Amino acid sequence: MGTSRLSLPVIVFAQFCCTSLWFAGNGVMNDLIQTFDLGPAALGHLTSAVQFGFITGTLGFAFLGIADRYSPSKVFFYSAIFGAFFNLGMLVESNSSGSLLMLRFLTGFSLAGIYPVGMKIASDYYREGLGKSLGFLVGALVLGTALPHLLLTVTGLQGLPWKSVLITTSFLAFLGGSLILLLVQDGPYRNPMLQKDFSAMLRVFRIPKFRAAAFGYFGHMWELYTFWAFVPVVLKVYSVLHPHSNFNIPLLSFFIIGSGGLACAVIGLLSQSWGTKRSAAGALLLSAACCIISPLMFLQTSETFFIIFLLFWGMVVVADSPLFSTLVAKHAPSEARGTALTVVNCIGFAITIVSIELTGFVLEVLDPVYLLLFLAPGPLLGLLALFRKTRNQLPTISPEKV
Repeated sequence: MGTSRLSLPVIVFAQFCCTSLWFAGNGVMNDLIQTFDLGPAALGHLTSAVQFGFITGTLGFAFLGIADRYSPSKVFFYSAIFGAFFNLGMLVESNSSGSLLMLRFLTGFSLAGIYPVGMKIASDYYREGLGKSLGFLVGALVLGTALPHLLLTVTGLQGLPWKSVLITTSFLAFLGGSLILLLVQDGPYRNPMLQKDFSAMLRVFRIPKFRAAAFGYFGHMWELYTFWAFVPVVLKVYSVLHPHSNFNIPLLSFFIIGSGGLACAVIGLLSQSWGTKRSAAGALLLSAACCIISPLMFLQTSETFFIIFLLFWGMVVVADSPLFSTLVAKHAPSEARGTALTVVNCIGFAITIVSIELTGFVLEVLDPVYLLLFLAPGPLLGLLALFRKTRNQLPTISPEKV
């Protein structure tokens, strides 16, 4: 079994491996559309299917208190195995649009036992410096999410079929789950829920600090996954508007999304001196600004400037994610921490479905340069929730304690 020193690197690597399942379908979306004769709305629907599966899974996990009543390491392992299996299901040649939606839904359901449970495992090991630990953990999630785009680029250069992307991501999920089971035991700060408490998922919202952190997270989620899902679309729109540009869209998508992984790790370290809430507020403000000025960026003739803008946005759009998870974990009762993290994830990802579908609708009815402008209310409202709590609490709480 692992030690505390070994546990964080293993958890981070396992999170990276397993969350590659998340956008595995997006990474090969064009091939799925061509192979299975899907409609133009497939991007939004298949992405939303994963989110909906994740929501259903987290709701069930939170209601039953799975991550608090049972060994989170075992929950992580079994979820990774099932996720890998459902991901491989997309290789079946007889798939239809309905079966693909169901497979992505089940993959999302499996991810409910990976992402929030991974944070639960980390919070059971690290009481102090949790922001730094979750910064690395969410950074791994970001890189895992971006990985399918890189795999598509590599397989294209090597002349390998697109199905190899799905095979690789499923193998990584199996590897990540196995590492958690074999090397990471239940953490020293784990306080298991000894009795069923079906009210815990609602009771945590009575805590003012928890509620403020949760609502800040919800505003952040309105923007995050929609931005990630539509990065390839944004690059394609720019290419159409500026025919001189010559983009490798899968590779650029990887770097734009993946840049957030570095940002999460850096802001997790900086938050130890800046304060968790203050750091989250800064990221939300910058991200909201990117949403607002995004229509102007499409008018830039310099593709280098446009890419730098998207790379910057890719960093700030997710930098606050580990900070909100830190606040949620710190302000939840220890015996219900896994349930609290899971239910907040559940609501946050429900919001992403509305945002993704709305953006897909905007793409069909409005000029695509306004595509991402409608994401601005999310970070602005999240900033408002965080500002109110910061105003009330920051003078009496040291940065290390928030």
